[in-house]
Amino acid sequence: MGNGNGPLSGAVIAVAGAGGPAGKATLLRLAEAGATVIGSDNDPERLAEAVDAARYAHGGATVVGDTVDLLDLQATRDWATRIEKDFGRVDGLVHLVGGWRGSETFTRTSLDDWDFLELLLVRTVQHTSLAFHEALQRSDRGRYLLISAAGASKPTAGNAAYSAAKAAAEAWTLAMADYFRKAGGADGPTSAAAILVVKALVHDAMRAERPNAKFAGFTDVKDLAEAIVAVWDKSAAEVNGNRLWLTEKP
Repeated sequence: MGNGNGPLSGAVIAVAGAGGPAGKATLLRLAEAGATVIGSDNDPERLAEAVDAARYAHGGATVVGDTVDLLDLQATRDWATRIEKDFGRVDGLVHLVGGWRGSETFTRTSLDDWDFLELLLVRTVQHTSLAFHEALQRSDRGRYLLISAAGASKPTAGNAAYSAAKAAAEAWTLAMADYFRKAGGADGPTSAAAILVVKALVHDAMRAERPNAKFAGFTDVKDLAEAIVAVWDKSAAEVNGNRLWLTEKP
């Protein structure tokens, strides 16, 4: 499994929201690190493109795409079970499902935005964490990684719905971290749930579209992918329940 070498050789890692720019970069980097990678996205075409790119870049790497409705708890549980059955283990779930809606001012906030973001940013975290937590606990290097935004800690007036959804997702992930802590007992956790915090993400296509933009404080998707892989270099105790900042703390 995997491509036989690299720091994540033999690891089996699922990526939720694998079809976007961050997903594409993450699939590439995980495959390069030797992992067997199973990506899911609600857009089959985007997912196939990302999977093909990772396979092509790293010949011999096992990179698979599954179209899974992460808003369906049973479908998400079935996905987790299938991965463990097919590959023998699950060592990670990287949660990259994103989405953004905002308003010009606080008073113009639409609660329709909340309804939309709560499904994308909170419900998918609930479903993936509930579906994967047992398999991750069985792994000797299980990691659940949530990609979050600095706005969860310091919301702005026009981002009430987005920041609140991100904050809820963070709280849910930290509760999962407490589960891993308790499961580890006196010896400490063997698996971990952690949060990688960015201000926002940027990728090559965005830079090409806006060549004069500074994107100050933004994290490039390639750097995010690098940081994701690096989490496995640290012990579970070091990362469990922590926010790992990839941008300045607000």
